[in-house]
Amino acid sequence: MTNNFNINDYTLWTALVTPLDQHGDVDYNTLTKLVSDQEAAHNGILLLGSTGEGLALTLNEQQAIVEHVCQLKPSVPLMVAVGGSNLKQQIEWVNYCNTLPIHSFLLGSPLYAKPGAVGQTHWFESLLDASAHPCMLYNVPGRSGVSIPVQTVTNLQNHKKLWALKEASGDIAQFEAYRQAAPNLALFSGDDALMPYFAQAGAKGLVSVAANAWPAQTHEFVKRSLSGQHPNLFAQWTSAIDSLFAVANPIPVKVLMHLQGRLSSPQLRPPLTHLELTQTDCITTANNTILSWH
Repeated sequence: MTNNFNINDYTLWTALVTPLDQHGDVDYNTLTKLVSDQEAAHNGILLLGSTGEGLALTLNEQQAIVEHVCQLKPSVPLMVAVGGSNLKQQIEWVNYCNTLPIHSFLLGSPLYAKPGAVGQTHWFESLLDASAHPCMLYNVPGRSGVSIPVQTVTNLQNHKKLWALKEASGDIAQFEAYRQAAPNLALFSGDDALMPYFAQAGAKGLVSVAANAWPAQTHEFVKRSLSGQHPNLFAQWTSAIDSLFAVANPIPVKVLMHLQGRLSSPQLRPPLTHLELTQTDCITTANNTILSWH
């Protein structure tokens, strides 16, 4: 059913934004173009992550987005996010996506409840057992409210469906702890700005927000980071990434993509709004800098 991608060949996964029109409805024509942009840059595509506002969409919208992108038959692999706080619903979502030509899942830690190592082991093991595809765990305490315990990673490291972990706590020490606990697990940076540091610490790649706005340039930066060739670009990159996180993600990147002419509207789903970003000088400057690389 699926293309025979080797997902280990993809060091950059773009956490794709969900384009909305001026009425707040999903803009499928633009979505098609965004997928094409990522194909051209040879970036893996993650659908319905936090950057894609996945939890602000209805189930019907989530299904329609994944089905739409699958029907495009992109020449790069597809990962679909799994997130929330209701395990039964998430297993149902995994079972649904198992019927589609996708290639991986991103398994977020459960929201709000703050379970410990035992509860999170059960949560992830249940999702891994349900999955027909390799899975990437997602440590993002800034959104879930709790880190994935190292003990949970230790407990799960030999599961046949566990492939990778996205570390987005911003803490290199946390990354190192996971690497020591599960040396065979592919670890990805979940922070664009920290990619050079994570590369030096043994990261396999990046799950990126910036690649939405700069697909080819981010691909090149990841390549250089992994080969140790980043120093001349690092200061420019850090400044540019800072502008994309001036307010809550994905507000700045959607505003920038609208300014680039790649989104018909900067609309987001409430409670997020593009009106939070009161000035755009920083992202415009960042855009000019990064686009000058190619």
